[in-house]
Amino acid sequence: MRLPTFRLGLFKYDLTASLVVFLVALPLCVGVAVASGVPAELGLITGIVGGLVTGALPGSSLQVSGPAAGLTVLVAETVQRFGLPVLGVVVLATGLLQLLLGALRWGRWFRAISVAVVEGMLAGIGLVIIAGQLYALADRPAPASGVDKILGLPGLLSRLVATPSAGYSFAIGAGTIAVIVLWQRLPARVRVVPGALVAVLLATVAAWLLPQPVKKVEVKGLLDAIQPPGTGVLDQFTPALIVTIVAFTLVASAESLFSAAAVDRLHDGPRTDYDKELMAQGAGNTLCGALGALPMTAVIVRSATNVQAGARTKASRVLHGVWLLLFAALLPAALGVIPVAALAGVLVHAGFKLLPFKHIGPLWREHRSEAVVLAATAVAIVTVNMFEGVLIGLGLSVVKTAWETSRLHVETEEQPGGAVRVRLTGNATFLRLPTILDALEAQPADRVVELDLTGLRHLDHACQTALNTWAERHNAHAPEAVRLIPALAGPEA
Repeated sequence: MRLPTFRLGLFKYDLTASLVVFLVALPLCVGVAVASGVPAELGLITGIVGGLVTGALPGSSLQVSGPAAGLTVLVAETVQRFGLPVLGVVVLATGLLQLLLGALRWGRWFRAISVAVVEGMLAGIGLVIIAGQLYALADRPAPASGVDKILGLPGLLSRLVATPSAGYSFAIGAGTIAVIVLWQRLPARVRVVPGALVAVLLATVAAWLLPQPVKKVEVKGLLDAIQPPGTGVLDQFTPALIVTIVAFTLVASAESLFSAAAVDRLHDGPRTDYDKELMAQGAGNTLCGALGALPMTAVIVRSATNVQAGARTKASRVLHGVWLLLFAALLPAALGVIPVAALAGVLVHAGFKLLPFKHIGPLWREHRSEAVVLAATAVAIVTVNMFEGVLIGLGLSVVKTAWETSRLHVETEEQPGGAVRVRLTGNATFLRLPTILDALEAQPADRVVELDLTGLRHLDHACQTALNTWAERHNAHAPEAVRLIPALAGPEA
């Protein structure tokens, strides 16, 4: 392992940045764990590993890793379906797969995923997070599916009106969101302290002053929360579990590498080596899986905070892991006074930040088909599930790209002597076969047709076979009635 180089001139910037990132990461690590249905300490463990292990490895210099809101839905589904002990196996296998993909230099290929699919994935996750955490705001268990979460909102509203305790809890969560939003409007010197941390502290004080108790975070202790996967869980290694591992790998890797691309645009330092970054994420997830903790990804909010706070080297992200470790070791009881509704408020705000409000309008005006892919991916994730929703988005993206790249212009013009020239320009693929055949079959059987293919950039096998078949049929009525320019090879060519 190559440890970061500490230079005194830069260390003061990294030290300050690490403290700011720690204050941002603390409520998010705990909130993501609680929203995922696992002990709060497991989120801290993932944050610690993301800082001390992944943060020290080569790849991206300023990107920060930890538990991500984007995987909350997938983790919750996995825990509900297979149980908490199996989560470690899934995360461990995810890490090993990431190490393998990085060693095979596949990291760069994750950048080939359509941006519309990624934004649609994040939007769908954001919607599910928001819908689910609204139930946590009212101290109610959320339904399992995204559709049930949305359909149950009217009943949740009636509970808020009828039940005072639910109203108190919701007020704390709503107040948390309000503080986070308003904090962003304050002067920069005040915003050095993260709004999420201030909101959680104020919510904790408010919960202490309320006449009725509200639900608090359950604390087990850092060591007690660690659940290494045992040999018994290997019996559950079913095809469904393998699909889940693949889903974790694809989503975590894509989110990390897209985050790296975004962070690279925020600073002028060394660029990300995507293969090394994928291996760094794999090493972190392998260790998290061995500890039974949450999966990790690179997270854009903490990474952007790290850059904006003035970090110069990877020392800042390593130090943020040190502060998380010290907090978890020395002040674990502090978690037990935090209202769950406050963490739900933090996650609702994080879910809204995943929604592409600023991008959807321009995307619709300039690239309408991309906007459709984005929306379809988001809706599929809400109505079906995370993995299948992403597959639907990828499938739509491939179909859209195939359709757009198979642009073909068919032009017909009369020639001296009674012949007609049909000129094809562009890409002749199977998607355009109906257009081509309609133009050719519209010509009388006894007429000479000059089929000009010189303007084609691509002719796939299906079109080549269809053109040869049409030419043979047309020549059967009048020999040499078809003139191919240039001549086509046979179907087997």
